[in-house]
Amino acid sequence: MNSFLQKLKSSLYRFSYGRYGSDAFSKFLLYSGLGIFLIYAITGIRLLYTLALVTLFYNCFRILSKNHQKRYQENQAFLFYKGNFDSRFALQKRMWNERKTHVFYKCPKCKTVMRLPKGRGKIEIICPKCKNNFIKKT
Repeated sequence: MNSFLQKLKSSLYRFSYGRYGSDAFSKFLLYSGLGIFLIYAITGIRLLYTLALVTLFYNCFRILSKNHQKRYQENQAFLFYKGNFDSRFALQKRMWNERKTHVFYKCPKCKTVMRLPKGRGKIEIICPKCKNNFIKKT
């Protein structure tokens, strides 16, 4: 029995050699596919079943792929969009946590978000990025 497991382990190592493997995008695809499958199990909508299977098969394809450069580019694109998504929510969380002591304004020209203390009245604000001047009440 032990030699069978050793042979199986060895054959799996040989099969896996040169494959791309798991990354952040494949983990996202796995959890998304399982989540969609769970929603299908609750609702019974056939389209969700198909979408879950396609997502899970694509995830298996990515993990077993030998085209490292293409999979790396896909993962980098995913991480870029995920970073943008995460930073938006981080800003919203920060704005919520500091809402009693600070006010946040966007520069009308370059859309940079600036944090200013509350209770200073009308003040002239100079954007640190584009040097645009505008007046707001804090």
